[in-house]
Amino acid sequence: MNMFRFGSKFLYLGLVAASLAGMQSCGLGKPDTEGELVGVEGREGWYQQVPYGMTTIPSGTFHMGQSDEDVAASQINFNKQITIGGFYMDDTEITNNEYRQFVQAMLADDTAGMGTLPADLAALATSKKYYPDTTVWVKDFTHHLGDPMLEYYYAHPAFDNYPVVGVNWKSAKLFCKWRTGYLNAARLNRGLFSMPNFRLPSEAEWEYAARGGRDLAPYPWGGPYIRNMKGCMLANFKPGRGNYYDDGFSYTSPVGAYFANDYGLYDMSGNVSEWCEDAFYEASVPVTWDLNPTYNDDREPRKVIRGGSWKDIGYYLQTGTRTYEYEDTSKSYVGFRCVVTYLGRSSGSEF
Repeated sequence: MNMFRFGSKFLYLGLVAASLAGMQSCGLGKPDTEGELVGVEGREGWYQQVPYGMTTIPSGTFHMGQSDEDVAASQINFNKQITIGGFYMDDTEITNNEYRQFVQAMLADDTAGMGTLPADLAALATSKKYYPDTTVWVKDFTHHLGDPMLEYYYAHPAFDNYPVVGVNWKSAKLFCKWRTGYLNAARLNRGLFSMPNFRLPSEAEWEYAARGGRDLAPYPWGGPYIRNMKGCMLANFKPGRGNYYDDGFSYTSPVGAYFANDYGLYDMSGNVSEWCEDAFYEASVPVTWDLNPTYNDDREPRKVIRGGSWKDIGYYLQTGTRTYEYEDTSKSYVGFRCVVTYLGRSSGSEF
């Protein structure tokens, strides 16, 4: 019965459209919909293209939380089954040169499409404190020869394809606002509908994407080991006391230097930790919903970072490990990547 009604509705709409076309061609004036609810005519269809540099993360259900023994006995990430809607995610961390495009646009006041910014981001934009803080290479570590990294890491083209660091949580959010406006201003000029906003991933989205469809896997590549069968490291991290170079890089590595996970995402473990949208709260797991959970608290200055970095031990590389930094703090080991919500069906061939 439902199928007949569905078919009849579209058959009726087809007949109405045909009759309206005939009426218009004969110059009979305003179209007559015969008093039926047929929707507004002339609306274009919607196809959401994959933004450049992003990959598709399909909808799904997974067990969020620790995948291994809770070594630190933190008890802040118990397992919980949740559902995540589809989205797109940058396949690598935002690089120095990509962030430089944002900085130059902001300095040139090329901010079309950004609209009215929240007070904190407006103040950040006015003060021009969105520059990467290169002094983190000296401030983060005592008695450390960080001067060469301070001088060259962001400024020199040798590091253009390395992940940007020295960017705090608010600067990352301002970047997302600019990126949204930059893309949609170009789409508007071509007469296209706006794309959904670029934003930081929720903690749940980040973990879901990092697992790459491998439920309860401790690492993006599965696990339980951090070397492959040839003995090669599978991420950029600190494999032992005083040992930073076994993975081939003393500090960060170029983005995409290691194998991608099954969703096509690089460096979800290691290289640099990544800002998430959520405020950090030790008991957020039981209080958030089990569909697209996000923990928001504007009064909480601690924000979630995930994935571990070049200076971290393997525990912090695990997909279920939670930690944080303060929102106004920048570090030499924290970067970010963006996501975009998918508008449409939760599943299907079009996604």
